[in-house]
Amino acid sequence: MSNYIVSASPHIRDRVTSQRIMLDVIIALVPALIAAITVFGLRAALVVFVCVATCVLAEFIWQKLMKKTVSVGDLTAVVTGILLAYNLPVNIPLWQAMVGAVVAIIVVKQLFGGVGKNFANPAITARIVMFLAFSVSMTNFVSVDGVSSATPLALITAGRIEELPSLTNMLLGVRGGCLGETSVIALVIGGVYLICRKVITWHTPVVYLATVFVFTLLLGQQPVYQVMSGGLMLGAIFMATDYVTTPYTAIGKVIFGLGAGILTVIIRVYGSYAEGVSYSILLMNILTPYINRIRVRLPVGGARA
Repeated sequence: MSNYIVSASPHIRDRVTSQRIMLDVIIALVPALIAAITVFGLRAALVVFVCVATCVLAEFIWQKLMKKTVSVGDLTAVVTGILLAYNLPVNIPLWQAMVGAVVAIIVVKQLFGGVGKNFANPAITARIVMFLAFSVSMTNFVSVDGVSSATPLALITAGRIEELPSLTNMLLGVRGGCLGETSVIALVIGGVYLICRKVITWHTPVVYLATVFVFTLLLGQQPVYQVMSGGLMLGAIFMATDYVTTPYTAIGKVIFGLGAGILTVIIRVYGSYAEGVSYSILLMNILTPYINRIRVRLPVGGARA
């Protein structure tokens, strides 16, 4: 018996690290960055840089001040910065982007204990805070020519269906919207990469997108445009699959995607705000601990609390 070592779980370990997973996510986000720069110009890269730099610096300073181990090398702050930037208009004032980055890292992540302990997605929550605080600049979207324009969701809500961009432009991202949410092709490429690398599974993205499509079809609300518009693709692939704030069982992922999809449709169709992805994912983040209790396998010899 002296050869046996008793230790805390996990007992089975893998070479996969948080840093490698985050690196895969960064790689998957690159096509959307290329599309954003192509559509909106070099300022898109500047917004991304400011968000990433602020997130990394905020995490570094906080951990130094709190005398904690500096963990910026795990790249989680970099991913948060990119995702936050992708949720912002290209013409957002840079100081507002910096405020959002600080909220994401300090308020949502570090105050709850750091990596793995935040109950909500930092980028999603920061976007909502920014929308409430800077509603004018957060809804000032520009088209490819730099002129202010309505987003496809706003056009659908206003009943101006004839003004919707072509499906080709929707796929390529040649339309008004936030930096990382316009090019459907770029986001799908990133999603396929993450699934092939086994960083995420298909359950939540597919169920989320399918739910929005089916319910908007039943309600006569342009289902194809609904799926390709707003932050749905970005949210379904990159934020509704976050390890920390979403369920870890297959059935839990399906429930999460179904719930987020229903909430998104309700907000988009019946709410006063044309978009609903951020609020839907945040609400489902709050419900995640309860969803995780469904069909959880017990250890051998274990008993329910």
